[in-house]
Amino acid sequence: MKNFSLSYIYLLIIHALIALVVFVVPFLSKIYALLIPIVGFYFVYVTKNKNNRVLLVAAYMVGVEVFLRMTGGNFNNEFVKVNVIFFMFLGMIYSNFSINAFVYWLFLLLLIPGILVTSSNADFSSNVRKLLVFNLSGPVCLAVSAIYMYKRKILFADLQNVLVALGLPIVTTAAYLFLYNPSVRDVVTGTQSNFETSGGFGPNQVSTVLGLGMFVFFAQLVLFSKSKKQIILNGVLLLFISYRAIVTFSRGGVITGIVMIICLLFLLYYFSNSKGKSKFTLVFVLTALMAGGIWTYSSLQTSGLINKRYANEDGTGRVKKDRLGGREKIMNAEVKLFLDNPITGVGPGMGKSIRKESFGIEAASHNEITRMLSEHGLLGIFGLLILFIAPFILYINNKQHLYFLSFYFFWLLTINHAAMRTAAPAFVYALSLLLVQIKIPEKAEDLGN
Repeated sequence: MKNFSLSYIYLLIIHALIALVVFVVPFLSKIYALLIPIVGFYFVYVTKNKNNRVLLVAAYMVGVEVFLRMTGGNFNNEFVKVNVIFFMFLGMIYSNFSINAFVYWLFLLLLIPGILVTSSNADFSSNVRKLLVFNLSGPVCLAVSAIYMYKRKILFADLQNVLVALGLPIVTTAAYLFLYNPSVRDVVTGTQSNFETSGGFGPNQVSTVLGLGMFVFFAQLVLFSKSKKQIILNGVLLLFISYRAIVTFSRGGVITGIVMIICLLFLLYYFSNSKGKSKFTLVFVLTALMAGGIWTYSSLQTSGLINKRYANEDGTGRVKKDRLGGREKIMNAEVKLFLDNPITGVGPGMGKSIRKESFGIEAASHNEITRMLSEHGLLGIFGLLILFIAPFILYINNKQHLYFLSFYFFWLLTINHAAMRTAAPAFVYALSLLLVQIKIPEKAEDLGN
């Protein structure tokens, strides 16, 4: 435990230093992006994917994606998704996959007709390949990840290592945000999403990954902090990442992180024995105190504007007409496209251009559910039903997966406000399909001790 604690601390320090180095020499972000899959491939090759090492590599890439994007390290927008897909296939080569994962092969097949629709309807000025890749890379990443992870046995402790691998580069992201904008008070002037507090990058995506980081380090704090030093360290990380998430002024990621934490607390409480449940009073109180403290500090640093943001008010206190930052118009337009093209949809990537022509709305979709409806039609509905239902069927005999609800709701909430721009919702969804085993059989007693 002592060695683990030291290595964990060193890893955190290294990842904070990575933020400093890239901030000083931005070009190194591309070197960093190039080294990750190379080192990751060597790591998997040498171990022959022992203990599902590909999950560690893929999780790390998911965690680092937003940092690479905000620092110019990404070679293209699909860089991380393509790498996650590659490592999932590599894992299948070494460790096979469950035959029961056929339902996700079916999901992939349901995407094919939409490709044909786009290919036949796109005009000559459209880059068909780019349209398809941008809109299908997320669903394909999800399906391939799900095929690899479906019913794959993993110890709960090993799953936590996957979360740590995901969380380390999120520490880098948070540290970089502090270097980029050390004084939040100086740049917050309204209640709109703030690019200055988001490292000059999209607040929605930054908030999403920081919200995920909130959950990772809350889980570390509650379940894997065995000493006072670890409690303090993980508690500070949780507070720091939560603060940086809140001050992006993008609500989706923060709310999602809070929901994930609530889901974890619910399952921990539900499966604890009477002794464990009695201890949860302290956990609830401390969690509430931390939440109240970080919100109060955020409110002070933003001169109360963050309170107005979450109350859906502008800087003067007037209630805004729309609650989703204009996304309602896009969603309504996509529902209209579905009703006009209910069987095949308009084809992946075609929704944006058709919305612009028909409704004057040029923005890309932020909601994967309405996008699937408008661009894939009836087959999109079947695909969504697979994604909604399959994890719960598996969970019936997978009750030791304490993170199941957290992972599932991260995917569900994220695709409703950030679509599948990043690999995070696809990969985290697939994590909900793992067959998790807690090493100590007396599960309830373990939670109570």
